[in-house]
Amino acid sequence: MASYFGTDGIRGEVGIEPITADFFLKLGWAVGSVLSEKGKASVVIGKDTRVSGYLFESALEAGFLSAGVDVGLLGPMPTPAIAYLTQTYNASAGVVISASHNHFQDNGVKFFSSQGLKLSSKDQAKIEKKLTEPMQSVSSDKIGKARRHEQPLGRYIEFCKSTFDRGINLSGLNIVIDCANGATYHIANNVFSELGASTAVINNTPDGVNINKNCGATDTQHLQDVVLETKADLGIAFDGDGDRLMMVDHQGELVDGDELVFIVAKAWQAQQCLSNNVVVGTKMTNLGMRHALRDLNIDFVEADVGDRYVMEKMKEHGSVIGGEGSGHMICLDKTTSGDGIISALQVLEVLAKSGTSLHQLKNQMVKYPQVLINVKTKEKVDLDNHQQLNTTIKEVEENLGDEGRVLIRASGTEPLIRVMVEAKDAQLTQQSAEKLANTLR
Repeated sequence: MASYFGTDGIRGEVGIEPITADFFLKLGWAVGSVLSEKGKASVVIGKDTRVSGYLFESALEAGFLSAGVDVGLLGPMPTPAIAYLTQTYNASAGVVISASHNHFQDNGVKFFSSQGLKLSSKDQAKIEKKLTEPMQSVSSDKIGKARRHEQPLGRYIEFCKSTFDRGINLSGLNIVIDCANGATYHIANNVFSELGASTAVINNTPDGVNINKNCGATDTQHLQDVVLETKADLGIAFDGDGDRLMMVDHQGELVDGDELVFIVAKAWQAQQCLSNNVVVGTKMTNLGMRHALRDLNIDFVEADVGDRYVMEKMKEHGSVIGGEGSGHMICLDKTTSGDGIISALQVLEVLAKSGTSLHQLKNQMVKYPQVLINVKTKEKVDLDNHQQLNTTIKEVEENLGDEGRVLIRASGTEPLIRVMVEAKDAQLTQQSAEKLANTLR
């Protein structure tokens, strides 16, 4: 049986299986059929700003309707907004058409349960089994109905604002917001300006093909330049579907996901609201963050890479905060998924209450130099049995000792092997990473 689901839904290049209209039609039918096993079902569908979103929205809609499922269309909305609105509209599931931080040539789909959580592996297996069966429409009197929901933007904006302490506001703060020409383009400015901040917005004119192009959380250079030029207090960058956050301090320095999680976790510990004194990260979490948490007597739990795995560990350990260096940050006492806007609000709340700058807060943790090299592959590589690679890893690890570490893993969404090395010495880090990458090449 073909396996379509990766670490974060189904994703790939538009026009190449499975990212085709006919597959999405059948996928809508398969998901709808599984949902209908429990009785009459409904879904909400949102998308980011890719031009192919129109195509896949229509195909999914037709698939759901043919399975007898009612459809509510939300239009362009951030992924975390769909997680929230699925619950608000009492839908059986939420659907997001997005390839997240990838460029416009790619697209994909993610699903949320009625509780606003990513679908379980069990549910995914049911859907994949259904995809092997021939597609059969329900009888014409049972076909689902579709409608476009009114006011989803307003609902989500108010929800985001509700996660911020209303006893304070953001007046006097000059913020530059980078929307990555993605799904936050018509939302983010409202949230921050309505809480009192002076805002300037960049990359908020999506045209279907400029999503994530030289902008947003995956490419912050434009934001860094604008923050310095305008002498802003800080910058905020989202990715194309709004679930990632990167920030820039007033000196134009990047503040990544690890640093942002640390800033919030430290503040929450001081306020005695860091549940179970646990922070969840991933195998990629910087050694500097791990050591800084250890110095505060905060337990660090390591999950596999991917926000769904971070979420699983958070639930297992009763943690309210977790995330990844790439900018996924989950505040589980505020919402059910990684949310760039809500994460930014938690950081800004710490700033407002502490009276310190983002630059000062960033420097409370010292990051170890980290080098990440992506090695493109034409076929699947068996990392465990790659003798030459394993010999090189052993050599590098002996050289690094206790002051560094190596992580090599296959990407869950792209044909890449990710080589990561961290160590206190920057030059040694670079040399070690290149040595490992060259062995793979």
